[in-house]
Amino acid sequence: MKREDLQLYFIMGTNNVFHQEPITVLEKALKAGITMFQFREKGPQALTGFAYEQFARQCQKLCKQYNVPFIVNDDIDLAVRISADGVHIGQDDLHVAIARKKIENMILGVSVHSHEELQTAIAHHADYVGIGPIFATTSKSDAQPPCGTYFLQQAHNLHPELPIVAIGGINCTNAHIVLQAGADGVAVISAICKSEDVEQTVSSFTSLFRINK
Repeated sequence: MKREDLQLYFIMGTNNVFHQEPITVLEKALKAGITMFQFREKGPQALTGFAYEQFARQCQKLCKQYNVPFIVNDDIDLAVRISADGVHIGQDDLHVAIARKKIENMILGVSVHSHEELQTAIAHHADYVGIGPIFATTSKSDAQPPCGTYFLQQAHNLHPELPIVAIGGINCTNAHIVLQAGADGVAVISAICKSEDVEQTVSSFTSLFRINK
């Protein structure tokens, strides 16, 4: 994984998209320039069984066409079965040590909310960490309260070599705050999924990255 892969990290499942076909939204985002994609199929109406894996494979195929890393949220068995580029796990998922052993050399991302969780992720060779929710978010029903940028700044200052992506309520108007705090990139769900012009939204984000280099 390259550090710059985290710049615009798009996360999506079928539950996040309402006005278009999810696969259409993904292709528009890929064409416009997202740098990483996470397949996160969760929620009350989430796909299961064959439809779940079929959708994952559709997303993976598109990501390969655009040479964008394809990451699976939480489901390590699926990631290994379809040879995904990596896995992202939270603190309520499989322990990071077990995840690393199962996925071997795949990309491993870990959500962290404290220095203890951060050190555990580093000790087990996480390739990057996700920190948030920075701002209030409606995309994840189980999200923790907004934490702001304080911990993000601390993590960056203590471990400047560690790639960090910020998540939670991030959009084109506040992304500069987390980039200036030390994040290598932003992870977004609603900003793209609910956009009426996906290409323009992605373009607005990429302009910010050029400004904040």
